[in-house]
Amino acid sequence: MCFTLLILFQQLRATQPTYFFVVTLLLLIAGGIGWLIAAVLGFARSPAFGPSARWFSYAAVCLIIYHLHFLLFGVFVFMGMTQTPVDMTTALGVGSFFNLFVVLGAFCAIMGFVRMTSPR
Repeated sequence: MCFTLLILFQQLRATQPTYFFVVTLLLLIAGGIGWLIAAVLGFARSPAFGPSARWFSYAAVCLIIYHLHFLLFGVFVFMGMTQTPVDMTTALGVGSFFNLFVVLGAFCAIMGFVRMTSPR
């Protein structure tokens, strides 16, 4: 079953839209800046709002690291494609952990919700 899916994916061809690189890069930069603002505001306000705000700030930091990790993955893919024998070993090694910081951010957000103690 898995082998037949692999053969089907090898025959799949697509052309890259001309705006793909620009849109992807702009969205990664905007997301990183947005999460940076969220982390700074969260850490600045955490003394007033308590430990739940600090946990949400940790989640924002995890998503900043996720954006940086995604950019690093792109650099390694580019470096692997420019080598004479195309070698994507390093890129796949880095890319296999791309969702790690999203999982850590989700854990931090869950802890932030758990630490909320005063419901209205």
